[in-house]
Amino acid sequence: MKPSQISSSVNQLLPPIIDLSEIESLPCITVRGNWTLRGLALGAPDLRTSLQVLESGKKEPNWDLMSIEALDTAGAYVLWEAWGMRLPEKIKLRKEHESAILRWQNRSLPSMTERQAPIPLLIMFRKLIEQLGEHLIDMVALLGQVILDLIYLVRHPKNIPWREISATTHETGGRALGITALVGFLIGIVVSYLSSLQLKTFGAEIYIINILGLSIIRELGPLLAAIIVAGRSGSAMTARIGVMRVTQELDALSSMGISPSIRLIIPKVIALVLCLPLLVVWTDIIAIIGGAMSAHLELNLGYQQFFLKLPSVVPLTNLIIGLSKGVVFGLLIALIACHFGLRIEPNTESLGNETTNSVVVAITLVILVDAVFAVLFRGIGI
Repeated sequence: MKPSQISSSVNQLLPPIIDLSEIESLPCITVRGNWTLRGLALGAPDLRTSLQVLESGKKEPNWDLMSIEALDTAGAYVLWEAWGMRLPEKIKLRKEHESAILRWQNRSLPSMTERQAPIPLLIMFRKLIEQLGEHLIDMVALLGQVILDLIYLVRHPKNIPWREISATTHETGGRALGITALVGFLIGIVVSYLSSLQLKTFGAEIYIINILGLSIIRELGPLLAAIIVAGRSGSAMTARIGVMRVTQELDALSSMGISPSIRLIIPKVIALVLCLPLLVVWTDIIAIIGGAMSAHLELNLGYQQFFLKLPSVVPLTNLIIGLSKGVVFGLLIALIACHFGLRIEPNTESLGNETTNSVVVAITLVILVDAVFAVLFRGIGI
């Protein structure tokens, strides 16, 4: 059919029509036209109101539906709603249209008040606590499985998955050097530039070294590296395990007697625990270089003076705290990524939802644990 023929057939479509007449002093409502979803779109917007006004008369009218050209479930529901969810006593109806109307008679729809009723706050809070408890129990179980697998690998070194550990280390560490360097360099420039504007007003330009050293080595370096790894590598780990769940590769490993935790989870945990502290050091170095460049341009502070004074104003304890954060962050990100990956059901919707949940939970926990570190070590290295 040509487009012109299609448009002409649409234009010739007769919209729903309602005619009111009287037969032997009794009101008679004749329904004509096309009572389908397309026809209702062409009809008047006050069609339902007109039907309800006609139905709400003093005498129950006779309904004549014999002149309807086409009727689907949408048009049947409009009539059914106008009848007050019941079939009129006096009605003329075609046999082929009877099934569309009787379908609504045998189906009960929830009322608008039931559908829009808000969930009580206590029920929502209880469901949230139950979900958190379920995730916590699964995480503890996963951590226990990792510890048992590590003990097994220590006793049986031949079964250590070196190839998987090497591949995961390259993926999570080596390929993340570029993005962590870029972000660290820009953050170092921003912190140095904004701090220098304030220090100029007090004549304390030399303290830019203290600010950059403590903020980057102790806080920003580990936090930035962990957030980037959680968004980049954590999501990839969750998605890969989820795809293996969808394609039933996890079931195949178990059926062949291969431990999925040793082949999938242990390499990710070891790789992130080793790589994230190194990424923290890399991010610290690049961020401090960016801060030194900004300090040189804004405060005319020499590079030699900056890097010679840095070790004396920033104790080594701050670097140890930053590396410790890297180890803890790496373990958390790996466990969360594997936990949500194993929860994925064999469908694409679950794959997307759990991957998103993995990134959100990992970043949230990283920030939360960083706050705990700040409280516990607030008097150390400052």
